[in-house]
Amino acid sequence: MRAGGMILEKINGVRDLRERPIGELETLAAELRDYIIEVVSKNGGHLASSLGVVELTIALHYAFNTPRDRLIWDVGHQCYAHKILTGRREAFRNIRRHGGPAGFPKMHESEFDAFDTGHSSTSLSLACGAAVGRDLSKQNHKVIAVIGDGSLTGGMAFEAINQIGQMKSDIIIILNDNEHSISENVGAMSKSLTGIITGSIYNRIRRGSMEAVKRIPRIGNDLFNFIYRFFEGFKRMIIPGQLFEEMGVRYFGPIDGHDIGRLVEIFER
Repeated sequence: MRAGGMILEKINGVRDLRERPIGELETLAAELRDYIIEVVSKNGGHLASSLGVVELTIALHYAFNTPRDRLIWDVGHQCYAHKILTGRREAFRNIRRHGGPAGFPKMHESEFDAFDTGHSSTSLSLACGAAVGRDLSKQNHKVIAVIGDGSLTGGMAFEAINQIGQMKSDIIIILNDNEHSISENVGAMSKSLTGIITGSIYNRIRRGSMEAVKRIPRIGNDLFNFIYRFFEGFKRMIIPGQLFEEMGVRYFGPIDGHDIGRLVEIFER
């Protein structure tokens, strides 16, 4: 039995992916999800993390010239779509089994696996080193690191951001802010990422608005819900990049990680 649907079974590597019209990529994403679910239900593995980055993975390999452009996955348990699209579609049926692909990126498996990973918060340091090596050797390929909000709470990740901000080198950091990790994130950085602005002005305006709206007859509840959504949207649009900008890293976003067309457009700029 061949792997995947009508589009996926024609993708033997990233060259095949890049030849597909962008309008087919949403269907490809659905086929990838079905295939991942089918295999993981039999073999076990990291399901949710891989399902959550299907569109992102497609867009990355569609827009960037991998493997020349170095793609680094933090932890790596979200790499299933990456493995399928990079020449391991049929082998994926035996993932995490003897003789089959590993559940994490492995350099010996494929030139597309830039580093062996498995521990969290390491991707930005790896990207930093890869960028230094590229610059010293006068090369011009891209270095891209994909890191989740859980991994970003690790001290090693912030040490790397601090260094990257000082280097002023060309490194692309993709923060997959899905608010999921194996266990609850703890510490000041986690609290910072979920709401950097907690100052008195923002909170005073927010509380005052909410209390006043609730007292309006008839439309109070509906208006309350509208304003609540407005403040949450404002927070997501304005707040997230503040921390990174202050550390010397330019921030773009937030961007819908499931909108393949938008992701490709941003990556190709």
